[in-house]
Parts: sequence; structure tokens; C-alpha cells
Amino acid sequence: MGYYYYQKPYPNPLPGTLPEGAYSFTPYVIIGTDNQITIITPRAEMGQGIHTTLAALVAEELDVDMDQITAEHGPAAAAYHNSGMMKEGAPFPFFEEGFMAEAARGAMGVVGKFLALQVTGGSSASTDAYEKMREAGAAARETLKAAAAARWGVQAKDLTTASAAVVHPDGTKLNYGELAAEAALLEPPKSVSLKDPSEWKILGKSQKRVELLEKVTGGTIFGIDVQLPEMLYATVVMAPRFGARPASADKAAALAVSGVQKVVDIVTTTGAGFGVVASNTWAAFEGAKALAPTWEAASYPADTAGITALYEAALEGEESFTLGGEGDALEALTEASDVIEARYTVPYLAHATMEPLNATAQFKDGKLTLWLGTQAPGIAQTVAATMLEVETEDVEVITTHLGGGFGRRAEVDVPLYAAAIAVQTGGKPVKVTWSREEDIRRDTYRPMAVSKLRASLKNGLPDALDMRVAAPSVTKSLMARTFPSMGSAGADRSILDGGFDQPFSWPHSRFAAHQLDTDIPVGFWRSVGYSINGFFHESFLDELAVAGGQDPLEMRFAMMKDERHAPAREVLKAVADTANWGQPLPEGVGQGIAHTLSFGTWTAEVVQVDMRGGSVKIEKIWVAADPGLVLDPGNFEAQITSGVIYGLSAAVGQEITFSDGRVEQENFFDYDALRMAGVPPIEVSLLTNSHKMGGAGEPGTPPIAAALGNAIFAASGQRLRDLPFGKHVEFDLG
Repeated sequence: MGYYYYQKPYPNPLPGTLPEGAYSFTPYVIIGTDNQITIITPRAEMGQGIHTTLAALVAEELDVDMDQITAEHGPAAAAYHNSGMMKEGAPFPFFEEGFMAEAARGAMGVVGKFLALQVTGGSSASTDAYEKMREAGAAARETLKAAAAARWGVQAKDLTTASAAVVHPDGTKLNYGELAAEAALLEPPKSVSLKDPSEWKILGKSQKRVELLEKVTGGTIFGIDVQLPEMLYATVVMAPRFGARPASADKAAALAVSGVQKVVDIVTTTGAGFGVVASNTWAAFEGAKALAPTWEAASYPADTAGITALYEAALEGEESFTLGGEGDALEALTEASDVIEARYTVPYLAHATMEPLNATAQFKDGKLTLWLGTQAPGIAQTVAATMLEVETEDVEVITTHLGGGFGRRAEVDVPLYAAAIAVQTGGKPVKVTWSREEDIRRDTYRPMAVSKLRASLKNGLPDALDMRVAAPSVTKSLMARTFPSMGSAGADRSILDGGFDQPFSWPHSRFAAHQLDTDIPVGFWRSVGYSINGFFHESFLDELAVAGGQDPLEMRFAMMKDERHAPAREVLKAVADTANWGQPLPEGVGQGIAHTLSFGTWTAEVVQVDMRGGSVKIEKIWVAADPGLVLDPGNFEAQITSGVIYGLSAAVGQEITFSDGRVEQENFFDYDALRMAGVPPIEVSLLTNSHKMGGAGEPGTPPIAAALGNAIFAASGQRLRDLPFGKHVEFDLG
């Protein structure tokens, strides 16, 4: 029975929702009698171009041109679950393919099918969709051929397809729209043959973005653009001390502000506070200021120094769990005559999406409609239904495009607050817009982390490593606010991601997580644990190379003898060649190198800095990435570049600090990203040596901080172990 239900596909959510003359072929393909072809691309389009890549997967097999289709996100439905993201959550390195690793991935895939989470994250959208969306296109193609064969009285195998038409051997054509009604009555084949990559006409080539026209012409595509009749406007004021409740508020003063209509109490699993409802957003913001609430005390230390002390204490205590490792690192280090030690720290980080957080909600006749830019529409639907005590099918989530996500828009606080306000507006829709200050000061942050690393050398090469990391569990924090009744069991591998799973052969190694959890919410942030441990691990390797008198590149090669590490060697060779690694450089100019395997993509980066003027001028960045298969080279390169800039912004100047139990940063003036003038030229090389497919959205981020820090050391001899670097050196940003 279990196997039967695992194999059984979820129902197609499209029938019954389509206009007259439109027919669905699998959950991914809609064809109208007017030959309008719509491809459902059920992942959040947040600037990464995923709708184009997913549409191309279907279009390739359906034999339609990209300019013949439109792409839509589609409804929240189990049919669009992302089990690929779950598979790589197993606690094994990507390159480990032994029985236990593959069994764990298989089990996680089964869990992913049954949980049916429709989530965009983990750089998994393309890898999850690669087979099933091509199969959807092929199934629709074969169904249309069957309909044409019946009409012409020929064998379907004798027909071909091209440019949204079925072609008879004599050259006669029927476009797909002419066949749609007849084909919709047929059962799609359960098994289809997919094209060999050598036959691809679309995949493997750079495509024009399908949503580009709407974006450049100002189309109404983002959540913040939603406009509805009789709409009200609102904002939220939530507890700035996480886990706290309001102590007092001047609701009368808020209601006295012109345009303010109501102040709503909000209590959810994600926080407590107030919603201010008004006739326009500005009035809501002004009412929020007049509310002047006071709050209970925080349950955690009031300032960053106190919080850091918790981490330091956790790091010196008993480990929570270990992952990976070879030999007996502790014994080897005890016996070593010379041990190199270092302590690294990274701060909490906010997401700071360009589009402020927002949602529009309408609760009418016992049903809720949410217009929402979300990375997890099914989860938003479920938690909103639970809070309002209605059936899940009575909550409709209309997913808009997102003005940046980075993991933040997988959270449920935005839809929950909007739903809580909507039940108080008498059936009128209400657009809830967060202020930028609310956005940054009440985020779900990339965790702070502290690491202690100890290593010994033998014949100049690393022999033993003990890597300890103190950090909170993202999974535990996320589950507590999203599904509090479920809890979170097991080790959270993200605490050690980027350390235990890297392609290096250590004779002795140990990777230990020292988990500590507070009421400060932590969540998914572009590359999550890899952004933390990529910095720790790759910076410390540079220290070991210096201590052993080794070239940092050659030392890495010496540690990558395992054939499973071949893609790492190749990307390091490629990036070293393009950066002319080892060239004589003037005094005060230096290069740093780093490599991190994350989300199935092997990524090496070189940064060159010039410090001759007394400040750090980042001259150029080179990247080589190997995802195994590149479906859209232009888009993949753009995503790698984007990930580099995101990580570079954090490395140079971003941090979240605390005072009086509250986040101190509040807007771009004190939590800024790199501007155009501060971004150096970035040269990206794409390789395809890996035999498994990896993701694009996050792998550019993890190596960049280490590569930059290593370059600063090469140029100045100053070793920086605490992010952001801007606290210790001055940057020339244009």
C-alpha cells in the first residue's frame, strides 16, 4: 500500500479552473483551441529566471518554440511538490554514492513525495524538475499525436511534431490548438521516451526571459502591485524583542491619525503585535508610529556581546552531534608536535529583499484569498487555514512574482499577519505592506556562528582537523514557528554544511556541531550553512597552506586525490588558469582562492585585491562552476554572478547586531548591499565534468568571503577571521 501511494501521482489541479476552450495535458501543460500554450512553472520567480528554464524543459519535449508559450506559476497544489530538495538533505556529501548514502537519499525522496511541499529553495528547482517536466511535455506531445493519428487514420509513430504542430508524412499540419479538444479526451501515456541531449534545440542554449517584457514595461506582476476594488491598506508593528508580547500601546493615538480605521491585535506562532488598517499605506505607517508600543523583555541576552558569550560557552561544551570525519582526529592532534588553531565568527544576517515584504488578503464568506509573493505557497495555505480554523481548500494562494526572496519568502509570518488582519476588515481586501524598518528588524536571520578549528601538518600537508561550530538549528527554529505541533527531530546538517561534506581527503578529521537555540529566529538565507562554513573551512585551509609553506592551490590538489573529487580539481584548475594564478604581483596586491561544493555545484573562486592605497580595492573576481549539466548558460552565469555579489556584500559590510534586546539595523543606510560602483568585474567559466546535476542560485555565495579574506592576507599579511571585514579594514568601493 505504501509503495502504491508513493507511485500514484497527485491529481492534476487544473481541470475545472480553465476558461472555455482551454485544456490541460498533465499539471504542466495547457493548450487552448486558439493555439495559446501555457506552461505551468510552479516555482517562485524571484529574479533568478526559473520560469524560463522550467518552461524550456517542457517546450523542448513538446516541440514548441519559446516565443509560442507563456509561463505561469499555477495554483498551490501537491502535484507541484519539490522532492528533489529533500533528497539532498540526507547527511552525506554530494559525491558520496555508496549504499547508505543512496538509500538515505531515496528515503528522503519518499518523505518529500508524501510531505508534498511546494517550495522553491535549496537551488533545487531545475534538478527536481529536470525529468518530470520534460516527461510532461513529452506526454502532451504524444497525446496530441494520437489525436492527429485518429483524425487522419494513420499510425501515431509515423507522425512528427514541430513548432506546436503535428506533421503528417505528406507535409500536412495540424496545430496543437486544432487538436486540443480531441486530445484532452485521451489518456496521456504513462511512459514516454525523452530526447537525447544531442537532439536539443532549446535546452543547453541561452533563452530570452519569459517574464522580461512584463518587467521592463512595468506590468502588474509583484505582490506590492496588487490592486482590488474596495481595498484597504495596512502595516504591522510586531515585537522587536523576539518571543516577547506587547506591554502597552496607544491605540487611541493611532486611530487619531487621518485615514487610520482600525488597530488589530495579532498573535501568531511567528510573533505578536499589531496591525494598523487605513485608507492608504502612508496613513497606516503614520498610525504605526503613533501607536508607540512598549514590549516585554527579551528572553536572550540584551546585546551582541552577551549573545556571543552564549556561543562561546556552547563551543566549549559537549558537542550536539558530529557528521563525516575520518580516523581519530582528537588523538592525532594530541600526539602532534605542532597544532595550528584559529577561531572564526560570522554575524546574524538579514535578507533585505528589494521589494518590501507584503501580502494582500481577503476573508469573505468563510474563505481566504491571498495574493502573495511566496517561495512556499502550499505551506502558506496550510498555516493560514490552521490559524483561521477553515479547510485548506478554503484558502487560495495566488502567487505573484517576488522582488527578491533569498529564503525569506519561504516564511509564513507575512501570510499569517495578512490573514489575521483580513478577518477584521468586513470582507474587504487589505494590502499589508511592511516598512523597511519592520522588514530588517524582524527578519528570520542567517544564523550567527562561531567556529574553533585545530589542525596539524605532516610533511607540510594537513594531517588532522578538528572543526567545531557553534550555531542554532535553522530547522528547529523554522518548525517552531511554522508547524509548532510537529517539533524537529534529528541533527540539522546545515550547522556543518560546507565543512564535513567538502572534497578533501583528511587522514584524520572530525566535524562537530555545538547547537544552541534562542528565541532569535533563524531561517534559510542564500546558501545557509555553506555561507558560514565555506568561510571557516576555506579560510583555515589557507592558514594551513601558509603554515606548511605550500601554495594554497597546490595544497588543495594534494588533498583531492580521490577520483570522486575530480570536478573540484577541474574547477580549481580552470579558475586558476583564467586568473593567471601564481603570476608575480606587485607588493600590496594579492590573490586569494577558495572552493566550496554546495547544492551539487562545484565552485572555485579567485579574488584579486589592491591594498597599495591603504584601503582594499577589489580588482576582479574569477569563478569556475561545474553543475554537471547547464540548461541555460546565460541564466546560470547570471545566477552565479548574483550569488557572488550577495555573498560579497555580506563579507564587506553587513551584520545584524543587538542592543536592548532589539536589532540595531533598520534600513539600507546601516545595512547596505554593494552598489554598482563597488562591484568588480566578475568572469564566470562553466564546466560540465560532474556526472550529476547541480543548482545555480546559491553556489556562487559560499566561497567568496574566504577568497576575499585570503586575498587580503596575500596582499597585506593581515589575517581576518571575523565578518564583516569592513569592521577591520577600509574598502574602496568606487
